[in-house]
Amino acid sequence: MAMIASVTMNFPHISTHNNSFNQAFSPICTNNPSNFSSSSFSSIPISSNSIRLSSSIAYSEQLIASHNVNRRTKNHKIKVISARSEPLKVMISGAPASGKGTQCELIVQKFGLVHISTGDLLRAELSAGTDIGNKAKEYMNTGRLVPDEIVTAMVTTRLSKEDAKEKGWLLDGYPRTVAQAESLERLNIRPDIYIVLDVPDAILIDRCVGRRLDPLTGKIYHVTNFPPETEDIKARLITRPDDTEEKVKSRLQIYKQNAEAILPVYSDIMNKIDGNRSKDSVFAEIDSLLSRVQKEEQDARKSEESAISSTRADMASLSKDWRGIPTRLNNIPHSREIREYFYTDVLQATQRAVNDGKTRLKIEINIPELNPSMDVYRIGTLMELISVLALSFADDGKRVKVCVQGSMGEGALAGMPLQLAGSRKILEYMDWGDYGALGNFVNIGSIGGKEVEKQDDVFILVAPQNAVGNCIIDDMRAMTDAAGNRPIILVNPKLKDLPASSGIMQTMGRDKRLEYAALFEICYQFRLLYYAGTQYPIMGALRMSYPYPYDKFLL
Repeated sequence: MAMIASVTMNFPHISTHNNSFNQAFSPICTNNPSNFSSSSFSSIPISSNSIRLSSSIAYSEQLIASHNVNRRTKNHKIKVISARSEPLKVMISGAPASGKGTQCELIVQKFGLVHISTGDLLRAELSAGTDIGNKAKEYMNTGRLVPDEIVTAMVTTRLSKEDAKEKGWLLDGYPRTVAQAESLERLNIRPDIYIVLDVPDAILIDRCVGRRLDPLTGKIYHVTNFPPETEDIKARLITRPDDTEEKVKSRLQIYKQNAEAILPVYSDIMNKIDGNRSKDSVFAEIDSLLSRVQKEEQDARKSEESAISSTRADMASLSKDWRGIPTRLNNIPHSREIREYFYTDVLQATQRAVNDGKTRLKIEINIPELNPSMDVYRIGTLMELISVLALSFADDGKRVKVCVQGSMGEGALAGMPLQLAGSRKILEYMDWGDYGALGNFVNIGSIGGKEVEKQDDVFILVAPQNAVGNCIIDDMRAMTDAAGNRPIILVNPKLKDLPASSGIMQTMGRDKRLEYAALFEICYQFRLLYYAGTQYPIMGALRMSYPYPYDKFLL
């Protein structure tokens, strides 16, 4: 297979490769152009060859650099145990009187985490008279519960402060509802470990009913487990209004319902601890768990540093060891060898991202047969790529839902993007292998929350896109919310706003749509470079394959 060789350039965030190549490498064109471009790249001088890309590559370089920095920092926070130099992030949950407050104090003393309690936050916001505090006060004054969005806003604001970022955090008794847990998930706020203190109901009820409060000092006693020191103190002790048996049982029931509902969100990192022991015994187990998490992170960090060194060495020799980029992409149809080359390249990057715990991914590949703006676009090539991805996950025992958006709009305006016309029928009639994958491990559906079923493990969305007068974002958002932390992979999405006389995609709400689209991280991107203003001949390519940085290949 003929390949593109690439020139050496000194860019800080983009890896490029040596121009020397043997007879196995054949360039597309022997002329060195003075200008060439892709539709979204710009001007970078190449002193050795006096080649300049047209005016948009500089901007792309900034975007790429930013993408790589963000991927190394922000996105890695959502991993449960990952190779990163970050402090501990802990959630702790427990029923009333489970000893959670005592354990929080001990955890803070030992590990120096920032203790974040929604009760403390709410009191602080009310005392400071902030906007959030005033909104919460309106609900509290009328006896209503403070809405989840207000509580979540308080928590996320506190988590964003420098001390929480530097020292790590201990989130006490939050989230309490599915809506709160899902809000944190959407914001990629996830702990390293989720601790649940487990105490039998009878013990909890006894602890609550036997509690007594000293109104003078605020100190809590218990009639049998922690009696007051003197008769004078005993005489002034009172029972809190919510420590009656009836109210305790009601609170326990509410706690159990909420805890059970949010359990699936954190089941992979949950550690249940027997709380019916002395505080020292309980903390000894918590201490052991948190210390283990810290050690695993340190080991992973060392492994990452070693991997980075190895990767740099590999990339330094890439021009000798790697096959390079196929160059005969102007030949239509593409040969099976070229198509399979890209299918494998995309698959490997996607598998690495999913294995690393990434759940919102997108693939962008614009070789001619996959570029709908070119007259050589072939929907069969796109469907073939989809089947390779789906069958690979199916081979691992996962159930895959391949989703194609349906007709959009109503009446005379009903229709679907031309790029997707007939795609569902093609998928249904394709060869899905000899072992009956279709209907068992691979199913075909539409885009929307109702398409998400319990048995689905992975969702592949085929070129989701907006159309004039219609927006696919709401259907996608419903689907991602329903899917939770299961991987959703977009293949060649087009989620930018389009003009619409109906006002569906005008200024209102645009920031929210763009914010949603930005949730999906690129795990594979391949873009061709051409002469300025043309799509022929191919002069090079820009490629990113997770988790590696962008590579530029030029003639």
